Amino acid sequence: MAMNKNTVLAWATTIMIIVGLGLMAMGAFRYDDVAGWGFGAVGVGFFAIAWVFNALKGRV
Repeated sequence: MAMNKNTVLAWATTIMIIVGLGLMAMGAFRYDDVAGWGFGAVGVGFFAIAWVFNALKGRV
């Protein structure tokens, strides 16, 4: 399977969305103290980076 730059960016976007959802779920359901807010914030950060990767598809 030949992977060009767009395929790599698509896989990176997908993986980062999955990890971001996992981090936000950990923040919401696992931790009840301040750590939950930290996990949620990092999950949102993963979403932001995935959005940038998605916007770069076709441009690099």
